[in-house]
Amino acid sequence: MKHPTSRQLHAYWDRLRGERAAPERGEIEPGEIRNLLADSFILETDPSRRSSAVRLAGTRLCALFGRELRGSSFVDLWGGPPQPFPNPWQLVETVTDDTVGMVAGLTGFTARDEALDLELLLLPLRHRGKTQARILGALSPHCIPTWLGSRPILRVETVSLRVLDTVAPEPAAMRSFVETLPEPANDARPVRFGHLLVHEGGRGNA
Repeated sequence: MKHPTSRQLHAYWDRLRGERAAPERGEIEPGEIRNLLADSFILETDPSRRSSAVRLAGTRLCALFGRELRGSSFVDLWGGPPQPFPNPWQLVETVTDDTVGMVAGLTGFTARDEALDLELLLLPLRHRGKTQARILGALSPHCIPTWLGSRPILRVETVSLRVLDTVAPEPAAMRSFVETLPEPANDARPVRFGHLLVHEGGRGNA
């Protein structure tokens, strides 16, 4: 993880869960992460319908897309034509089904094709005994553009992906991802899959 918001939110989530695969949704105390809320969100997922809705979204996150995101489909943030593997739902599905944390590099584009690098963090939450119903996340820009609030991001593309933590054997498909961003100096050699890269993760990388 490169963005401070991602690192801090992951550390908070990791502390809450202890030895469990994921903490409970009710354990999240907004006051304890008040400095992260602007970039944070919570998703409600429904695997049977392959849907994920934004239940809560921070102010800066809404400003990036130029609208209130609460109640909207998380997958729809990608916009444009369907993206090849991994598509947005596959990211959500992996987090919920395998109870893993994931961080992805995204690029957002405005109507003028202005590009903005973003870091997406997805972390599983338990909700009423289920681990497939909620996701805690953050979507943080690596810099604050001058056009923030005036020209919204209309679509995003996934350019990198990392599985952060696994409590079961890592899904084979996720071991195949490869990122197009420069390789971090301290990371193990990534595995290439088409135009993407995946780096192996773990608690030590958080």
